[in-house]
Amino acid sequence: MDYLRIVILGVVQGITEFLPVSSDGHLAVANALFSAFSGDALPEDNLAVTIILHMGTLLAILIVYWQHIWRLLFQDRRVIGLLIVGTIPAAIVGLLLKRYFEKELTSLLVTGVLLPFNGLMLLWIGRKKPGDVPYQEMSYPQALFVGICQAFAPLPGISRSGTTITGGLACGLRRDAAATFSFLLAIPAIGGAGVLELKDLITETPSDLPPAAVLLVGAAVSFVVGYASLRLLLRLLREGILDPFGYWCIALGLGVIVWQLVS
Repeated sequence: MDYLRIVILGVVQGITEFLPVSSDGHLAVANALFSAFSGDALPEDNLAVTIILHMGTLLAILIVYWQHIWRLLFQDRRVIGLLIVGTIPAAIVGLLLKRYFEKELTSLLVTGVLLPFNGLMLLWIGRKKPGDVPYQEMSYPQALFVGICQAFAPLPGISRSGTTITGGLACGLRRDAAATFSFLLAIPAIGGAGVLELKDLITETPSDLPPAAVLLVGAAVSFVVGYASLRLLLRLLREGILDPFGYWCIALGLGVIVWQLVS
């Protein structure tokens, strides 16, 4: 495990965790391309690497949204219940997918097929007229609907932020409110996944554990790039400019499909 690989993974993770283009899908494509050109794979399946990269992006959310998180303890305590309801579908579906469809979740062809669907979703977001409902006034059925949308996120090529923002806009939320609820919902999603992966890491006690310095570099890169990406997404979302990401996902997905069919 060297610094080049961890930096590449940190950059891809930091960009795609927040920009609505699917971090899992892009990590799979980056790994396949790196393997094709260098003859060696990126260590994306290394549990320690996965955990540290996700923790870097989680820290970015905590810093950007610390005021909203602080308000959850006081005037916005009702939102905690909404977040719990919104987390339940993803927790159930995520565990089932990991148990029964783990191989399919790493398929590059499946990634290529689903990326265009993600792109079409982003084109819809850019054209959807936002509502005027703040996330604090969401109903529990609306929070459950957003949670059901988030449950599709484990599929390779489908963006977690894209599905949850789409769900929020469909419920009549303002664009900023849809984004805020989406990333507040990401805290238990990313944190919970990290806890499960940490449990597996402790259980397996891998012998190929990367050096601490390499892991720290990965965490720093994913945090810095993730912070910048999150800020960029929020600005573009306010302006309704998501079409470039939609076209990118469609083009990349079609390219991956052709690549897999002819290779």
